[in-house]
Amino acid sequence: MLKRILALIKKEFLIIWRDPKSRMLIVLPPILQLFIFAHAMTMEIRNIDVAILDRCNSYESRELISRFQNSRWFRKFIYVNNENEITENIAAQRVQMALEIKNDFSKNIKRGKTADVQVITDGRQTNTAAVAASYANEIIGNYSNELYKKQKGKRADINMRTRSFYNPNLEYLYYTLTSLVVLLAMVITLLLTSMSVARERELGTYENLVVSPCGTFEILAGKTIAPMGISMCLSFIIALIAVFYFKMPFRGSIFLYLISTITALLSITGVGLFVSSLAKTQQQAIFGAFLFQTPASLLSGFISPIEDMPKFFQYITYIDPLRYYLAIGKGIFFKDMGFFDVMSNVIPLAIIAIFTLSAAGWIFNKKLD
Repeated sequence: MLKRILALIKKEFLIIWRDPKSRMLIVLPPILQLFIFAHAMTMEIRNIDVAILDRCNSYESRELISRFQNSRWFRKFIYVNNENEITENIAAQRVQMALEIKNDFSKNIKRGKTADVQVITDGRQTNTAAVAASYANEIIGNYSNELYKKQKGKRADINMRTRSFYNPNLEYLYYTLTSLVVLLAMVITLLLTSMSVARERELGTYENLVVSPCGTFEILAGKTIAPMGISMCLSFIIALIAVFYFKMPFRGSIFLYLISTITALLSITGVGLFVSSLAKTQQQAIFGAFLFQTPASLLSGFISPIEDMPKFFQYITYIDPLRYYLAIGKGIFFKDMGFFDVMSNVIPLAIIAIFTLSAAGWIFNKKLD
């Protein structure tokens, strides 16, 4: 059985490599997209979740918090007791911003001195962090002006200090590149696997494959491992370009990144084989891959945060492998994402992979019958 699987893997590699169109499709577009999208892509933001650490707990501090709560820019507020809880909430991506009010906030305002407020943002979501900081600056500035009028010209400035976790300089390119590494890995894997079985039908070699001594498992294994190997190589080449050419930081574990990438690509491979088993031509296979690729990208949280989507679409994102792979990519690149945090995203990816590969095998068997 192993010899037969290896023969199929070799056959898949040769078919892909000997076809000039396939070579161009898997090498040139991903590299071009990486360079073009990294500089040309922009995004907007709507709602922001906030963690609040109010050390002062005074009338003035509650008034400032109420300005945030009554703003249309912010949605959910989580009250915390210390800095560690702020870090935990931002690390788990439960909030995109934190507001820390010092214990002498009210005292300094009444004395006409400068009162400090710290705004902490999640630098992994660069656009969100920049927009959140600007919103906070506007709200705090308006509140400072109100205090000036109430105190009859006695100036009571509020000094806002902004700090961004994981991406202190808010390099927007870093967020774009991390997302592109994930998205381009999906595109490559999906295209290669979605055309594999359809190519056999179109070239007239499908019947030879059916009457060969290889079983369904062996055929699917051969169809899976070859595209997976090519996709893994290209994914790491893209990641290396992002790290060494664009100088993007890589702070996590290479081993965890490898494990999560293999699992994510397996889940996407299952989708590609499922589409390929249904398609009769390569054009149909590409169209089917496109039908999956576009909504999967939109629902992954790349264009807009998942928390801002309608509830119905938020539930759909739980079956989107890109949602979990994107969280892993940002966590491993921007911060040293821990083993258990990575596994909390790898396990759903493994479940999706088992389901999609099983569905592809079932469809393939049905077509053989």
